[in-house]
Amino acid sequence: MILLISDLHLEEERPDITRAFLDLLAGRARSASALYILGDFFEAWIGDDAMTPFQRSICQALRELSDSGTAIFLMHGNRDFLLGKAFCKEAGCTLLKDPSVVQLAGEPVLLMHGDSLCTRDESYMKLRRYLRNPVTLFILRHLPLSTRHKLARKLRSESRAQTRMKANDIVDVTPEEIPRIMQEYGVKTLVHGHTHRPAIHKLQIGDQAAKRIVLGDWDRQGWALQVDENGFVLAPFDFAPPPQLAAPAN
Repeated sequence: MILLISDLHLEEERPDITRAFLDLLAGRARSASALYILGDFFEAWIGDDAMTPFQRSICQALRELSDSGTAIFLMHGNRDFLLGKAFCKEAGCTLLKDPSVVQLAGEPVLLMHGDSLCTRDESYMKLRRYLRNPVTLFILRHLPLSTRHKLARKLRSESRAQTRMKANDIVDVTPEEIPRIMQEYGVKTLVHGHTHRPAIHKLQIGDQAAKRIVLGDWDRQGWALQVDENGFVLAPFDFAPPPQLAAPAN
C-alpha cells in the first residue's frame, strides 16, 4: 500500500491539522511501503537553517516513520520551495523533482505539485520562474533570517489577496496543459495537488483512456490517495476530536 497527500499547510496556528497528520504517521502510514507528500507540506518555509521547534517536531515524526520502514518522498510546493537537503536528511525523506515519474500499481505515474499547470495565471507563473531560478534561490537562502521572515509574510499576504481577486479558471490548471505534459512523459495517470479541488478526472488522450487525480487540501478534513491492489482510491477523512482535558478535582 502507498499513500499520497499534499497541501497540509502545516503551521502552529492549526494544531488540528498537525494532530491529524501525526495520527496518520502513527497509523495508516506505518502499514504503507511509501508516503508521498506532493508539496505545500508547510504553510511557509524560509530555510532549513530557520527550523522552529514546531517544524523540528514534524521532522522528528517523519524520521520515526522512516526508521520504521516506510519510505518518504517529498516534493516542493509553492509555499515551501526552500525545503532543502538538510531537512530531508534529518527527516529521512527523499526530495523529488517536480515533475517526477514513479511506478504505482504497476504503471508509470506522473507526480507534480500542480502549480506549474496553472499557466493562465500569468502573474504567478512569472513570479514562479523568478523564485525558482537557482540564482534567486541562492540569494534567498543567504538573506538574514529577519529579512526572510518579512519576505515570507509579504508573499503570503499578496498571494491570498490576489487569489481572492482572480477568476476560478485562472487559478485552476490550464486544460490544454494536462494532455500535453502527460504525453511528454508518456503516462496515463497524473497525480497533483495545489488547486484544492480533489477529484478523479477521466480523460481521453489520443486513443487511450487516462486519468488526472487531484489531491485535496487539509483544512476541515484530511485527504489521502491510497494505491493498492484495488487501484487508486481518493478519499477524505475526518480529523480526530481534540483530546479532552481532565475534569478539575472537586
